[in-house]
Amino acid sequence: MFRVLVPLMSAMAIGCAGTQQKVSQTDSEVPAAVARISLGPAPTEPVELSQVPPNIQRDEEALAKFEEKSELPQTSQEVSLVSSEAINEEVIAIPQIPPLPDENFAPSRTGLALEEVIDSVYQSYPLLDAALYSREVAAGDRLQTLGEFDRKFKAATENGPMGYYKTYRQHIGLVKPLYQGGEVFAGYKIGRGNFQPWYKERQTNEAGEFKAGFSVPLSRNRDIDARRAALWRATFGVDAVEPDIQAQLIGFVQEGTYAYWDWVAAGAKLVIADQILKLAESRTDRIRSQVENGFLDPPELTDNLRLVAERSGKRAFAERKLQQAAVKLSLYYRDAYGNPLIPGPDKIPTFPDLKLIDPEQVEHDSLLALERRPEIYALDLFQRQLDIDHSEAMNDCLPAVDLVMAAAQDVGYRTDPKNDKGPFQLDAMLYVDVPIERRKARGKIQSVSGKISQLNAKRKLTEEKIVAEVESAYAGLIGAFKQAKQAEQAVGYAEDLARRERRNFEEGLSDLLKVTLREQYAVESAEKAVDAKLLYFKEQADYRAALAEDQLPASRGE
Repeated sequence: MFRVLVPLMSAMAIGCAGTQQKVSQTDSEVPAAVARISLGPAPTEPVELSQVPPNIQRDEEALAKFEEKSELPQTSQEVSLVSSEAINEEVIAIPQIPPLPDENFAPSRTGLALEEVIDSVYQSYPLLDAALYSREVAAGDRLQTLGEFDRKFKAATENGPMGYYKTYRQHIGLVKPLYQGGEVFAGYKIGRGNFQPWYKERQTNEAGEFKAGFSVPLSRNRDIDARRAALWRATFGVDAVEPDIQAQLIGFVQEGTYAYWDWVAAGAKLVIADQILKLAESRTDRIRSQVENGFLDPPELTDNLRLVAERSGKRAFAERKLQQAAVKLSLYYRDAYGNPLIPGPDKIPTFPDLKLIDPEQVEHDSLLALERRPEIYALDLFQRQLDIDHSEAMNDCLPAVDLVMAAAQDVGYRTDPKNDKGPFQLDAMLYVDVPIERRKARGKIQSVSGKISQLNAKRKLTEEKIVAEVESAYAGLIGAFKQAKQAEQAVGYAEDLARRERRNFEEGLSDLLKVTLREQYAVESAEKAVDAKLLYFKEQADYRAALAEDQLPASRGE
């Protein structure tokens, strides 16, 4: 018998190692009745276990499905193990920096659209992919809890070859935990040798003894126990990764939108720097001619040349800012293979028209944000986990009353003349374990109740913060809209004054210093108008984030 056990246990170890390489997708699933657990709002009074919904209690159909899915894996898909060496071997695609814009650079309305950048974030942003892998982490944690319901193979060999009583005992068996509590067991044992009179039950007939039975909890652990509670918490843990992924997606889209409008604004400021440079360059030949003819003093030409050099430097600075903004945008704007793309100056669009949100829509948007925001969903899932903790604590208050039934039958030739091992044996046992003070259970109930109260207060504040964020984003959007409109008017006034001063200079009624100042005021006004529009569209991105408009499709990353 001992020679049989050794290769059998080796085969079990090899089978376990093979199973570790392949995992069936169906093994990571939880029965539908468990996946649809909904314990409702947090209890204000102690909850009796009888109040736990029927789908958490004894559901025979769910039990049958659970036991089917708890079978040994029917390998259908291999699990790919990613090593750090494989990651280091990947080739990183270095994006090519596009050429600088020429002198006639001008944005167009057919350039890169914001929606393209947002779609790229959805499809291939690396940090979003990293967030999606949290689904596998949560699914693995749930699979671990399912392991508590795995069948267990047990074997033992106990031999006493020396001494007055020489005994040889071998035992193998299987134990299957039940989803509704308790377990079933079956085994085979054989005992040989000269046993002590007080250990005669260890001796079996010639062919050994077969035994089978079950244990059923009648009070504690009947409707919920540590294994089922861990499984249900892990099930909600799988759902809890979704609001975290959505929250990260909202942040990534917001960051990508910021980078996009920074790039557009950098292009608009380059246009301003280019235009003001051309004005100074266009005056150079005319001033040189007037100096040569004696109409202007030579310092006028020198001052204009200085102005050209200074504005050329500012244009170079604007080019550098544009390239830097394009490189930053490439982190969010990617091709179909996920490689960063640095957009060229030919793709820079103009700022779109500014639109104002209807004030009556803000109240509706606040209610919509309360439904969409991932923080609320995350709090709901956490509350359900606390409800499970509360039910488990109430279960610990109950006395443990376990019924055990076992049947045994020896086979083969009798080993004792009395044949006391021959008849069929049936044992019925009742075990009672009653906690008296129950301090562990009462302490857990008090702790969980406090957590539920904390959660309710946190939920109230979270809802208020969400509404405040929506209203704050709307206020910022309105303020930025007004600021941008006023800045546009200021640009018109400054450009009109600059044109008048240039005409006066051409007619000899002004000097280059006044022209330079008027043009500088016009440049500052134009740059402020660009900054105002940039602020408006960033506030628009904040409003989008406050409403949680970005929702990740369920199929993404699965």
